[in-house]
Amino acid sequence: MSSYRSRLIFPLAIIILVVLSSLGIIIASLVKEFYYERLNDRVTKESEVVAYYLGQLDFHSPELVQQHIVEIGEKLNVRVTLVDASGNVVAETDADPSLMENHLHRPEIQDAIRNGYGQQLRYSNTVKRELLYYAIPIEPLGDYAAFLRVGMPVEEINPIYQNLWTIIFVSFFIAFVVIVLFATKLTNQTIAPIEDARLVANQLAKGDFSARTYEVSNQETGQLNRSLNVLAENLERITNTYEVQQERLETLIDNMGSGLILINAKGDITLVNRSCNDIFQEDTDRWLNQLYYHVINHKEIIKIIQQLLLTEKRMRQHLTLPIHIEIRHFDVHGAPIIGHDHMLKGVVLVFHDITELKKLEQARKDFVANVSHELKTPVTSLKGFTETLLAGAMDDEQLRKRFLTIIATESERLETLIHDLLELSKIEGSQFILNSQAVNLAELVDDVILILHDKANTKQISIQKEVTGNTIIMGDPHRMKQIMINLINNAISYTPEKGDVTVNIKEKQEVVTLEVQDTGIGISKKEIPRIFERFYRVDRARSRNSGGTGLGLAIVKHLAEAHKATMSVESEVGKGTTFRINFKKQ
Repeated sequence: MSSYRSRLIFPLAIIILVVLSSLGIIIASLVKEFYYERLNDRVTKESEVVAYYLGQLDFHSPELVQQHIVEIGEKLNVRVTLVDASGNVVAETDADPSLMENHLHRPEIQDAIRNGYGQQLRYSNTVKRELLYYAIPIEPLGDYAAFLRVGMPVEEINPIYQNLWTIIFVSFFIAFVVIVLFATKLTNQTIAPIEDARLVANQLAKGDFSARTYEVSNQETGQLNRSLNVLAENLERITNTYEVQQERLETLIDNMGSGLILINAKGDITLVNRSCNDIFQEDTDRWLNQLYYHVINHKEIIKIIQQLLLTEKRMRQHLTLPIHIEIRHFDVHGAPIIGHDHMLKGVVLVFHDITELKKLEQARKDFVANVSHELKTPVTSLKGFTETLLAGAMDDEQLRKRFLTIIATESERLETLIHDLLELSKIEGSQFILNSQAVNLAELVDDVILILHDKANTKQISIQKEVTGNTIIMGDPHRMKQIMINLINNAISYTPEKGDVTVNIKEKQEVVTLEVQDTGIGISKKEIPRIFERFYRVDRARSRNSGGTGLGLAIVKHLAEAHKATMSVESEVGKGTTFRINFKKQ
């Protein structure tokens, strides 16, 4: 604001200085002209008096004329020169007339000849001074005519002129200082509220809507400050309302159960809510301000976005996407964003995760078929061999023993299937509770290896255990043993003879990891998301021949979720599979 004050005061000071200087010059010129006129009037009157005086005398010799001229010059303190009609100096107060040159062509003499009087202000080489001359013709003195010239020095004006300039300078300087001080004070009084208003306006521009300015009584400035305060209050109220609404909207968007993606007309992702992290199982915050086809890895979603951008029409589509180790189902709603100018501003996608609904729906559809399919073989065997025995085969001791052995095996298989179904139903039930206590995973692995030792030896499979760090966590030991039995049993079942199974337990910073690695047949990438489904088998013939029910991994998954553990699978066809479960430390 100092620059604004200087831009106002400095030009005002310059104007005042110019005005005062001009006024001083005018006043000095007027005074000088006044004194000059007074001097001119004096020399005129004194010349006429001298001419009249000389006209009353009767001079018969130049010596007498010279004497009277000198006396007059001394009394009047002027230079008096008497020049005849030929221009010769007859008498002179300040020089010897006989030595002086002809004065006929002096300007004042020439003017007197032409006009009857002559007046000139010029420098005299005779007396070396600037004189005001006044020349008039006079009556003949004796026997000849002459011109009287009176020269009055003008140096007497200079002291008066200098004093005048001194008085004008001092007076005007004082006036200049007083006026500038008064103008500065008045300017400060006027500018201070404006300065305050400017500072408040800058704070408002920076977003500080709590700033207020002082309201002065001055009508114009006060009205400005009052208006600025009203504006600040309105902005603060509007901003608070906007922030509340924005916070509510952000909270609603982030906490809505469905995923939301907003893409502008250029294809940049401008908004991704928190639910997308859970839906896509990755950090979707890095998608912001990126082109959608650079960060979204699912071709089906890219295709929907492209179709929305091209057609600018609403659409709804069901998508089935592989998300890590499982297949998830989404009901996708897409809509274009059209501005007031009817131009496309972008598109919005809403992802409703209907995986659980699909699972329930599919479970209702598949349950009867799966159970019937799994029960069909043992029931058919039981019925078939029983009817064969009743038809007479029981009389043959070898056939009877063989058929009864098969009936016993199928009955055991049927019992195992029913047990797994009941166990899975119990785990999925709302009343399922874990019996949590301190569990040493390394000791549990030893127990499981002992249980499955005979099965591994039958296929000449080596089971190795590796332990790193502290492996004690909080959990249900019975359920954890169930997890290990299913995983290690699967590894043995799907590993060819003389293969290897490794159980690795590692303590990490926040979790304890259980890994079961085999050198078996492996699982293809497209099958990995489905291996945790009920009754799903990678190799149905091998699994059924090994006594598997197809429910083991489904049980493992649910038990891991009950322990709040995370599970992942890595596999390569023909090289083996690794199941990894991360249990949180308690």
